[in-house]
Amino acid sequence: MQQYLLRRLLLVLPTLWAIITINFIIIQFVPGGPVEQAIAMMTMPGIQNTDRIQSSGDNLYNDQSSSHQEVHHSGLSSETIQKLNKLYGFDKPVLERYFNMIVRYLCFDFGYSYYRNETVLNIIAEKLPVSMSLGFFSTSLLYLIALPLGIYKARHHKSTADRISSILLLFGNAIPTFLFAILMIVLFAGGDFFRIFPLRGLSSSYYESLSTIGRIMDYLWHLVLPVSAILIGSITALTFLVKHSFLDEIPKPYVTCARAKGLTERSILYNHIFRNALLIVIAGIPAAVVDMFFTGSLLIEIIFSLDGLGLLGYEATLTHDYPIVFGSLYIFTLLSLMVNIITDLCYCLVDKRISFEALS
Repeated sequence: MQQYLLRRLLLVLPTLWAIITINFIIIQFVPGGPVEQAIAMMTMPGIQNTDRIQSSGDNLYNDQSSSHQEVHHSGLSSETIQKLNKLYGFDKPVLERYFNMIVRYLCFDFGYSYYRNETVLNIIAEKLPVSMSLGFFSTSLLYLIALPLGIYKARHHKSTADRISSILLLFGNAIPTFLFAILMIVLFAGGDFFRIFPLRGLSSSYYESLSTIGRIMDYLWHLVLPVSAILIGSITALTFLVKHSFLDEIPKPYVTCARAKGLTERSILYNHIFRNALLIVIAGIPAAVVDMFFTGSLLIEIIFSLDGLGLLGYEATLTHDYPIVFGSLYIFTLLSLMVNIITDLCYCLVDKRISFEALS
């Protein structure tokens, strides 16, 4: 087992390298990078420049007024274009930029955002609590509800309760998550019907004046609608997965043997079937964790005005803010790989028959 884990850990670095390299190569062919956007901001009337340009040591605007300089097709001087390239790190050859990026990423140095004048790590750390809150509560409630519900449906297969719950689950699965979010806002936060929950954000205007307990309750109260929207859109698949995993195990010989020994159905279910049926559920945990914590809440963050990692990555992609895009990708990939390794350990803890020694 130790040799297997060592091999998996050693594969983390080449996997990260391959993903970052592929994305770096793709980025080189994508038009509309930060330099082009900065040029557009400087040449289009009425558009203010970015903080990064304004805080740079050179006055790029004054450079355009020098009549003796060679003028670029955009209307800016060549010297201004060179300073923009230097400002965003595009004055160096591609290979040099690539190798510098790899070395920095090994030290978790993701550089500065092109447009926020802040380090990428600080920006991600600032947005992380929002996504972590959504992911933690959504994932926890998802498994706390879907596991017992799936087991109940398996034990009462084809009963009236099973059929009714299946119809409700399929109905919930057929409606997109963002529609549920909008519906709940209209019903419970818009004021046309009820105004029970807050409409946006994760804290009230009077948050600072509350006690510690009051702040916690206010924070949780703001999470009710977004977490519910995510939960409704995700619970169907896991519930049916649990149900059919148990149904697959019930007819097997070891269950028949346990019944022949006089064991109760409850004992057979939780002491024998549960561990075997749970393996397929564990297999889906890495994807569920990454999706819930980092990628699955983009629309929810937009609808409820939550400034989290999903919204950050979306905006960074649109604005070609490469440090944030690469930094987020690097961190998400690393976490995903580590979660997969932890999942393998869970396999061994749940079922002692599983061993990775043959793969070592």
